[in-house]
Amino acid sequence: MKVAVLMGGWSAERDVSLTSGRGIAQACRTLGHETIEIDMGRNVAQQLAAAAPDVVFNALHGTPGEDGTVQGLMDLLGLAYTHSGLTTSAIAIDKELTKKVLVPAGVPMPQGRLVVSDSLFEADPLPRPYVLKPVNEGSSVGVAIVTDESNYGHPIRRDVPGPWMEFETLLAEPFIAGKELTVAVLGDEALAVTELKPAQGFYDYDAKYTDGLTVHECPASLPPEIEAACLAHALTAHRVLGCRGTSRSDFRWDPAQGLAGLFLLEVNTQPGMTPLSLVPEQAKHRGISYEQLVQRLIDMALEQRRGGRE
Repeated sequence: MKVAVLMGGWSAERDVSLTSGRGIAQACRTLGHETIEIDMGRNVAQQLAAAAPDVVFNALHGTPGEDGTVQGLMDLLGLAYTHSGLTTSAIAIDKELTKKVLVPAGVPMPQGRLVVSDSLFEADPLPRPYVLKPVNEGSSVGVAIVTDESNYGHPIRRDVPGPWMEFETLLAEPFIAGKELTVAVLGDEALAVTELKPAQGFYDYDAKYTDGLTVHECPASLPPEIEAACLAHALTAHRVLGCRGTSRSDFRWDPAQGLAGLFLLEVNTQPGMTPLSLVPEQAKHRGISYEQLVQRLIDMALEQRRGGRE
């Protein structure tokens, strides 16, 4: 069939998207599909119409490819596409909206609050240590951990680099000590739990996408009840949000608190497909090759198209 791989764009995650897209395109060619690589421009509607694909493999990360904008465009064009649709994408990209949907469904998430960045220069919004993050960015873009030992000052200084320089509003959450965990869901099955062990600092953008900066332990060595809870919460999040194809849920777990110390941080509806990405790694652990993973996502997109989109 003819597959258009949509990648690139202009978000902060452009380079990662291009890496994901090129790997997907190579897999599609290996599978025998006619494959068109599209680096998304502002004329994306014309680009897609000219390609006239049977299915679009959405390899975009960040806005506007992950927030429902491109999904709505493809719905209007009548195209089959991989991953989640408009409504799910719009909710999941917004961390505050995600909490409002998932916490009532029994998924534990950190309590936090939205803060105007300028207010940080007057006083801390929460007791230190706490985390500041953009409301609608992925891949740990713009995340800052504010501690008593950090060089941000008391309060944070205007002249110190941080997300307060880029975003008018930020989400402040308590810092959860302990382990960084993640779970991929494929179709309607949670695949595995991976522990992410950065060489230093936390699992930020560089640690995610620079070879050698993070060790992936897959499957993670966890108490059975913690592993089971991670898998169950990730699957619940996938279902309640209405995710399609694949998603990845990120967790923090404080072993000192047992099950009460497990919190879901966010749900990624467009997980990376790079050589360092976690969904392909967990799929491989379950005996699914990269090419088989790509084909499954294509098949699910076509099945959803036949059944009618949201």
